[in-house]
Amino acid sequence: MKLKKGFVLRDVCGNNTVMAEGLGTINFNKLLCLNETATFLWRKAEEAGEFTEEQLAEALCQEYDTDVETARKDVGDIIAEWKRLELI
Repeated sequence: MKLKKGFVLRDVCGNNTVMAEGLGTINFNKLLCLNETATFLWRKAEEAGEFTEEQLAEALCQEYDTDVETARKDVGDIIAEWKRLELI
């Protein structure tokens, strides 16, 4: 999977925020504030271009002191939210 074009991560008043840029995302009228973990995963997804939940879970385990099961659950929850918001 990959992130939908036109969505960017910006620092807005000290908050990591995903917002839409360009006409192709005109119907997206929200700002999505990400916590530290979600920001890390967004950046990894941007770097990869194409990514899987497993790749993001591995990256999470390498960056943070967490077990594989917790990482998979957390990544699954975040990916589900991004899909719901049509960011993927």
